[in-house]
Amino acid sequence: MADSSQPENWSWRDRAAGSVPRGRTLDPTVEPVPGIQAFPTVYVPDRLLVSSESKSRQSQLRDLDATAATFGWRIELEDLRGGALRGFDAAPEPLLPGVPGVTRVRVVAPGETPDADSPLAPDAWRLLQRTRRHTKSRLEGVGLDHVLAIDPVGVNPFTATNPFTATNPFTATNPFTATNPFTATNPFTATNPFGAAEYARPGCGGRQPIARLGAGPVRTATLARGRRRPVVAILDTGCGVHDWMPDDIVTRSLELDGVPIGLTDEADPEKYGDLYGQLDGEIDPVPGHGTFIAGVVRQLAPEADIVSVRLANALGVVEESLLIRTLAEVIELVRRHAAGDEGGVAIDVLNLSLGFYHETPEDGLFSRTVYDLLRVARELGVAVVCSAGNDAIDRPSFPAALWAWPGGDSGIEPDEFAQHVAVGALNPGATSVALFSNVGPWVHVYAPGAAIVSCLPAFEGGRQATTRLDLYGHRRQTIAVEDYRGGFATWSGTSFAAPYVAGVIAAELGMVPLTKTRARADAVERMRKATRQALSELDQADGSRV
Repeated sequence: MADSSQPENWSWRDRAAGSVPRGRTLDPTVEPVPGIQAFPTVYVPDRLLVSSESKSRQSQLRDLDATAATFGWRIELEDLRGGALRGFDAAPEPLLPGVPGVTRVRVVAPGETPDADSPLAPDAWRLLQRTRRHTKSRLEGVGLDHVLAIDPVGVNPFTATNPFTATNPFTATNPFTATNPFTATNPFTATNPFGAAEYARPGCGGRQPIARLGAGPVRTATLARGRRRPVVAILDTGCGVHDWMPDDIVTRSLELDGVPIGLTDEADPEKYGDLYGQLDGEIDPVPGHGTFIAGVVRQLAPEADIVSVRLANALGVVEESLLIRTLAEVIELVRRHAAGDEGGVAIDVLNLSLGFYHETPEDGLFSRTVYDLLRVARELGVAVVCSAGNDAIDRPSFPAALWAWPGGDSGIEPDEFAQHVAVGALNPGATSVALFSNVGPWVHVYAPGAAIVSCLPAFEGGRQATTRLDLYGHRRQTIAVEDYRGGFATWSGTSFAAPYVAGVIAAELGMVPLTKTRARADAVERMRKATRQALSELDQADGSRV
């Protein structure tokens, strides 16, 4: 059973400090540059990422340093693990063969730190734009450190400051009221969520406990000589304890040369369900997200093994620099496996149920590092499956839109590697796209993603139901919406449509030939065939077309 209390020595300071998402909403009207149209996004306010080649990198860093001085700031250079880089010529190691290293540029205000709202407060966006204007350069390969979010419906941590408040249907749904057991008795139904926001409400697709009947996923296949099981990697909040997730099926920790990959801090959202927010017994918005995703994969591909990497914190937030570092380390393990090197890890499908919106997505203005990393994975025969997002808009979400989609202006060209698949969500009857799901030509396929049933750690939050009356020696009450000790729940989001597709692909792939050195061309062709078959089946099952 999961422990939904707090870690040992957890204090009000930890709860309060962690409750504030780290990110700033970009205002496109600040520091405008002719010829560059910017759109809102969320970013780490004091950090830039520079992923250019060595020669241009040094010139760009000098330009950024000179421009920072005009604000009264300075820049400090570090690698993706926070190690200091001394001098503009001290470049970090390449992330992967063919993928240059990334320098993190910290923007620092010397002396007393100004208030966050002060015009003197370090602002990576202002520095980037003013440097572009001064140098008359687009600064290709230099970008913001974006903040990504895992986002089941109604729990985007940037709801209050999300730049899409005009079109985001979830702004009216406070994450602490969506699962409040007392809202049903409120006679003022004017507060009832409208449209897509309805999916965040328990009983309408929002997270709530359920009782699942019948046996769970059962493995039936016996491994033939020279074969291994397909492997699905999930980079998310981790994977909690559950009967469906024994250690012989789920790998919960990876290391690269003895160093853990992903987050390993104590604030584990798959172990502790109520780390942040009010002391009201309500489970935080995203705990269990990774376990739920793993459960979807288990149901669609019971023969598959799962690799779980904890990437998002308990607020569902992922900084782009951490995503880059984690992807590079995971893909390096895949590369070693493909080469037959010791310590490699087999991965066939990579599930990414997270995303962000880029402020300048047109060709040449956004860092291609995440794309380059995922391209290497696809070159190795790994299918990449991404959720499209839950904001009910058609603006491309990244990394889902990092493929050569019709009409796209990112400069990405078609290739013959394993596929990159962007997934939107269908309603339960598969006759309509869920209203919350992002849509557009950059979405490959739609799969079930509303009111999905899967497993959840046995979080024990508030047990108080709306009504209780004990009779005949039994406790009698209505459902306590924060009591997940039954181990199962229903939930909605493209976060759960993506692993549906990942599971179908893994099932189509079947048992994989085990060779000492994995033939890359064979692996790619095998994955392309499995993915084409899976997408064809999903497309035929999609009854949403008008």
